[in-house]
Amino acid sequence: MSHYLAFDLGAESGRAMLGTLEGGRLAVEELHRFANTPVRVFDALYWDTLRLWHEIQRGLAIAGRGALGARHLQLDGIGIDTWGVDFALLGADGALADNPRHYRDARTNGVMEKVFSVVSRAEVFAQTGIQFMQLNSLYQFYALKLAGSPALEAARTLLFMPDLLNYWLTGVARAELTIASTSQFYDPRKKTWALDLLERLGLPTGILPVIVAPGTLLGPLLDSVAGAAGLGAVPVYATGCHDTASAVAAVPAEGANWCYISSGTWSLMGAELDEPVIDERVLAENLTNEIGAAGKIRFLKNIAGLWLVQECRRAWAQEGAEYTYDELTRLAGEAGPARATIDVDAFLEPGDMPRKIAAHCRARGQTPPETPGEFTRTILESLAERYRQVLESLEALAGRRFEAIHIVGGGSRNALLNQLVADATGRTVIAGPSEATAIGNVLIQAIGAGELSGLEEARAVVRRSFEVEVYQAGGFKGAATRPERPLQAGGLPHKAM
Repeated sequence: MSHYLAFDLGAESGRAMLGTLEGGRLAVEELHRFANTPVRVFDALYWDTLRLWHEIQRGLAIAGRGALGARHLQLDGIGIDTWGVDFALLGADGALADNPRHYRDARTNGVMEKVFSVVSRAEVFAQTGIQFMQLNSLYQFYALKLAGSPALEAARTLLFMPDLLNYWLTGVARAELTIASTSQFYDPRKKTWALDLLERLGLPTGILPVIVAPGTLLGPLLDSVAGAAGLGAVPVYATGCHDTASAVAAVPAEGANWCYISSGTWSLMGAELDEPVIDERVLAENLTNEIGAAGKIRFLKNIAGLWLVQECRRAWAQEGAEYTYDELTRLAGEAGPARATIDVDAFLEPGDMPRKIAAHCRARGQTPPETPGEFTRTILESLAERYRQVLESLEALAGRRFEAIHIVGGGSRNALLNQLVADATGRTVIAGPSEATAIGNVLIQAIGAGELSGLEEARAVVRRSFEVEVYQAGGFKGAATRPERPLQAGGLPHKAM
């Protein structure tokens, strides 16, 4: 029996999850959950980075002095995954030169066009293979240069968010591969930083750290961190530090004719390939080639996900109407078919989302939703339609048909959305596990520790350990598959019992 602690930080919340691996099966237990709330100062939007570090230390203490200490158990590894693209700058003393900005900060407005005036869009894509979004690290980096940022002048090291937290755990500053690949200044064919691109933009390359693969042992916990938590010299692994990389590692599929949606604040829809696809067709469709576990390519599209519901819920709460996500999904089901379809990717900045959606509908000549149930239904149907469009694009570019769509992550618990996806795409939808990111985090640590042989064995552990639900077009057809019953080749489960 072995125990791994996974810290999974999303855009809305974070948690510490204890994974116990025994006899080829995995169980996960939530030890600590905390909010991840951005902070606005004047016109700038920041992550509350030191609060996140405080909560990670609390999670370590809950594990060391509570869950494990009370059972006299040993922790075998620690890993951190977070959202992508955001980074910190460290000065010569190793301290933060500035607080990291949020990817929805407005400083990148118009920066893509300024980059393309120096290096063309086609050249940027040829070197990086990454989808164009103004929140990408490249445009955040260039925005610092354009603003004459003192932090950039003082910077000696650039670390992405999980790399920063790993540095505070171990004192070792490295860039983990899956998170580095989200930056749009990593070259997936040369397998190194896109130095020529950065140099042409006049951006400093000497601050970029050494890149390490997922599963790499970074080192033991620093004595000060370990002592405060009641832990020993626990190994810290660079897991799949981009949360989507960890989530995709936990997709319970086999074969090749499946695709995935990592469903949460964002929806990441894609396929797993052996090599990047960087050509004019992919550029035109604006897809991305990020790196996953075992060197696989996450060939995917970033889609604005359930963040739209989260923002609506926040707006209604400010008006005094509190809804749970389950209540909003129920109201969406009762509302019936939506009267409008929105472009879910048209919304980037937070705030007053119901008003923005209503204005968007009116501008498109559609009847806007009015009630919370109608707003939620409009968002969910629009997401399902966007998934259908992306599925067609993925199949055309990958040259094969995907018979099954695996939906993992917190959004996989939304039965209405799962059914809408099955109806919109005409494909089998396999939902679960909902804790895929934490599960993948744990399993990549176990691969790094030598306990699992690789990605194939890790996915076999998922199939044995967690139930899924199956949706077919036209109505919910099945129930949970039993964990001990393996999936068939191609990712389709055996008939539910």
